[in-house]
Amino acid sequence: MTENAPTENPFKQPKAVWAVAFACVISFMGIGLVDPILPSLAGKLHASPSQVELLFTSYLVVTAVMMLVTGWVSSRIGAKRTLITGLVIIVVFAALAGTAGSINGIIGFRAGWGLGNALFIATSLAVIVASASGGFAGAIVLYETALGVGIATGPLLGGLLGNISWRGPFFGVAVLMAISLIATSVLLPKTPAPARRESITEPIKALRHRSLATTSVVGLLYNWGFFTLLGYSPFLMHLSPLRLGAVFCGWGVLVAIFAVFGAPQFKARFGTPRTLYVNFALLAADLAVIGIWPDNVALVITAVIVAGAFLGVSNTLVTTAVMSIAPVERPVASATYGFVRFIGGGLAPYAAAKLVEHYNVHVPFLVGTGTVLLAALMLSTVHRALDAADRGEIAQPELNELDRFEREEELQVGAGLGNVE
Repeated sequence: MTENAPTENPFKQPKAVWAVAFACVISFMGIGLVDPILPSLAGKLHASPSQVELLFTSYLVVTAVMMLVTGWVSSRIGAKRTLITGLVIIVVFAALAGTAGSINGIIGFRAGWGLGNALFIATSLAVIVASASGGFAGAIVLYETALGVGIATGPLLGGLLGNISWRGPFFGVAVLMAISLIATSVLLPKTPAPARRESITEPIKALRHRSLATTSVVGLLYNWGFFTLLGYSPFLMHLSPLRLGAVFCGWGVLVAIFAVFGAPQFKARFGTPRTLYVNFALLAADLAVIGIWPDNVALVITAVIVAGAFLGVSNTLVTTAVMSIAPVERPVASATYGFVRFIGGGLAPYAAAKLVEHYNVHVPFLVGTGTVLLAALMLSTVHRALDAADRGEIAQPELNELDRFEREEELQVGAGLGNVE
């Protein structure tokens, strides 16, 4: 960031950018959409909590794995076609989830939904950055705002529609995503062909770089705590879908506020690593409170809502840290980080339910406390690199001779490509 960068209004954007941003809001709604209906699904479909938690696992693990191939797909069919493909898949599988008659059917359709989500999420930021006015900083603010609004309104929509029927949230997302699909198709112009075709192995190869591997593991560890709270705390509150939706809406509002406004201010005053150390300590304490007093409903509700502030800061600063210190291109770094962090997010809710079944309700939240503290410890090993990034010193690719040879070959292939769209 430079002090003399333009200060254009990030919310004054072309229609095409708003179309993609609206689709981002709906896509991010899908993360917390099922939270308010988890207990209802368990009761009405005669499913155990661990079966219900697979709604998170199938969705996020498929999203994680597919993050590895989204760059390969996008670099061949173009960004707009990738976005539209992802939206179509989400519409189809969200609607199918609403028609399912068993918990296993919903789990399977959520996995398909995760495939579309990966294609869409991995491409939408690049499209917004390329199309937005006001430069990179303005585009990031717009994207983080869309993420925050989606996370805040997803549980509220899930609670409102889930109070009518557990099928309601799935059909609601299908309708909203269909509107997004039409808007994106009409308003987003053809995107230029990528400069080169990305190799399908690039995101995995990028883990050879210590800075990227370390920050990705930090993301996995704090997301373990994050999705333990998001996935299992609804079973502790004993509330109706509507009231659960209200609780997680409050949580999401704090995620949005602290992601967009709090995190940049803390970073400017204290720096990225110091802010994250304190933030991880507070998030760990919050999870410990739930783990020690899981039967105190009022305390659990308060802790869940307050956690939104810590998660908002973590989401913004860890993602920014990855993009700042990874010695590879941003799309590759994003895919690598998304793969690792969503693996943690996908496995944590299912693991939490299994830990409750085999031990007690205290254990998963205390495990989450430990993983978040371990995230702070891992972060300390890249402290100097984060400080350098805060000073504006950009990481340079750490290419060995084989990497250079492969990159030169890819660039030569890319130079001969015609426009895909």
